Amino acid sequence: MNLLQIETVSLSKIERILETLLEQGTHLGLAILKALIIFIIGRFVINLINKLVKKLLNKKDVAPAVRTFVASLVNIILIVMLIISIIGALGIQTTSFAALIASAGVAIGMALSGNLSNFAGGLIILLFKPFKIGDYIGTSSVSGTVQEIQIFHTILTTSDNITVYIPNGTLSSGYINNYNVDKRRIEWIFGVDYGEDFDKVRKTILEVLAADTRIMSDPAPFVELNQLDASSVNIIVRVWAKGSDYWDVYFNINKNVYQKFNEVGIDFPFPQLTIHKVDKDSE
Repeated sequence: MNLLQIETVSLSKIERILETLLEQGTHLGLAILKALIIFIIGRFVINLINKLVKKLLNKKDVAPAVRTFVASLVNIILIVMLIISIIGALGIQTTSFAALIASAGVAIGMALSGNLSNFAGGLIILLFKPFKIGDYIGTSSVSGTVQEIQIFHTILTTSDNITVYIPNGTLSSGYINNYNVDKRRIEWIFGVDYGEDFDKVRKTILEVLAADTRIMSDPAPFVELNQLDASSVNIIVRVWAKGSDYWDVYFNINKNVYQKFNEVGIDFPFPQLTIHKVDKDSE
């Protein structure tokens, strides 16, 4: 084979390689373009379906907690379907993709065990309803108003306007204080000086309580001597009020008792230390 023939064969091979690369590049480019179009259209359709689902749930007068949970679930299902469609558009066989997921099922299951627990926790919350949207609740680590109950998380807004995402699994397995009740008991401890007339102190406190119409008369306010402390006589006070009035009553009574005690001459105690001087000459 002479030099000319070798060059001809080499050029032929290079042409075939270039044609193959061009063909595959064109196919890949079309696949990417197709996947991009599917993504754009899919996102538009998902947003449209989410709006329709929310509108339908609102019309059906479904509980707010169920609305947010179902809306979150539908959104996740639609996103998974979109991802599978994009994978198919890129030329990856969905059957092979499913087989790959199945073969890695143990690892995926371990990775998703927390999310599965959160999903189950969300179902438990919706079923047993320990709280609802709008309730003020407290957990072992945070307190706030429930804004949404999603598929994996419950969203709270704290009193200082911080948004907190709490896993549903944690909420369903831990303790929850639900402060959204019809009435709550409010308690104070007021310290007065030793030597103060207890009956006078009790009467003064009851007058302050009676002047606040938000405090319930049934059950009646409770005012008793609680403890003889190191530097004070402690008076315990317990009343009942609407749950929504809890903090307003608590702070107002603190202020009113302070003002009333000053008016009638009841002294608040200060830490005291008695020192005894020993005269060495008398020993």
